[in-house]
Amino acid sequence: MSLFKGPMRQHINGHKDLSDHGDIKAVKAGKEVKIPLYATHSANFDVLVKEGDHVCVGTKLAQCNDRMIVPIYSSVSGTVKGTAKIMHAALKPVEHIVIENDDQYETTKAFAPLDYLEADKAELVEFVKNAGIVGCGGACFPTYIKYASDAKIDTLIINAVECEPYITSDYKMLNEYLDDMLYGIQAMRKMAGNPEVLIAIKETKKEMIAVLEKAVEGDRDHVSVAKVPDVYPMGWEKTLVQQLLKKTYNKLPSEVGAIVNNASTAITLGQALKEGTPLVEKIVTVSGDAVKHPCNVRVRIGTPVHEIMEAIGGYTCEDVKLISGGPMMGKTIVNDQFVIDRAVNALTVLENKPLSSVACLRCGSCSDHCPSGLQPVRIAQALNANDPVTMERLSVLDCVECGLCSYVCPSRLDVTENMRKAKRLMMLKAKK
Repeated sequence: MSLFKGPMRQHINGHKDLSDHGDIKAVKAGKEVKIPLYATHSANFDVLVKEGDHVCVGTKLAQCNDRMIVPIYSSVSGTVKGTAKIMHAALKPVEHIVIENDDQYETTKAFAPLDYLEADKAELVEFVKNAGIVGCGGACFPTYIKYASDAKIDTLIINAVECEPYITSDYKMLNEYLDDMLYGIQAMRKMAGNPEVLIAIKETKKEMIAVLEKAVEGDRDHVSVAKVPDVYPMGWEKTLVQQLLKKTYNKLPSEVGAIVNNASTAITLGQALKEGTPLVEKIVTVSGDAVKHPCNVRVRIGTPVHEIMEAIGGYTCEDVKLISGGPMMGKTIVNDQFVIDRAVNALTVLENKPLSSVACLRCGSCSDHCPSGLQPVRIAQALNANDPVTMERLSVLDCVECGLCSYVCPSRLDVTENMRKAKRLMMLKAKK
């Protein structure tokens, strides 16, 4: 942690205008969908279907019981063709359940709806667990874990900040599913012990702020809209908690009496409670300077990315950088054969332009702007010296790989990649 901290944040050109006012385009799933057996923390799943089985939208396909319980449901109806190991958006080969889509979208009730007003906390937490609700803002962390503890919660923060450039999927979902979000928020509030609720949104989103403030008018004592600066990484929960509550914590927001959930997670929960439907489709932003027609798409989980790109008009050039997620924290993938998973909220496609860099100037910008208060230059020196003791002392594992250090670097160095390498080295040594 740096002794003297800089701003620890930066305004970034969001390029939101490319996709924030157009209609959401429905992209039909093709002949096959491939459902990833992956839950961020684990790829250890019990598969509940076999080759030749007929499945419906909502059929439970598999369940992860490795530390956290995460069920996965079918997004289409059709015939199970088996499993295949293919590249995942997390940049690793992962087993996928392959389903031949019959294009009928026959539906089965995955679970019964639940009236949150009639349910107690234990029933609601169990519902969230069985519904497979995960963080829909990109983290994919199982939501029930946040509410299962007995920690005293004073504030529930609903994160509608969407601070990554290009991404507007949460904004579009707020416009389309506001009632579902408010319903989900009330269920979350009940699970958390009825704390104050803050819906955090950038102060520049004046139209949506007006809509939200009108929507919560009848519940001003418990739910309010919290306007935050248009800076990056304001959407990171540690930055958001510090901004709104003026508190810092070590590992979890619950240490300071807070729970943070994404707005789209609240929407997913609201829909599940009302309709008994699991997460089977996503609103995904497809944007960037190498996309012919930037937009938001409604797409079934398991749909290959190349089918989405074909459906919306394709690329503007041949040499592109395809990123799963936003340009700051997303992962660059070598081709468009991977599929949309529950954690994917955006595809950013940029023209692949070579960048020229120069030697580090020791200017300190990376340290000044690091939201975790780290010193990337000193960590890079320790990495080059293969000095894990110094890397540990410099708290390299606290890096969240937000990308801000690379963004502000005047030498155009990939500072974030050095941090990733240092973290990997530390984790490999810890396993030995």
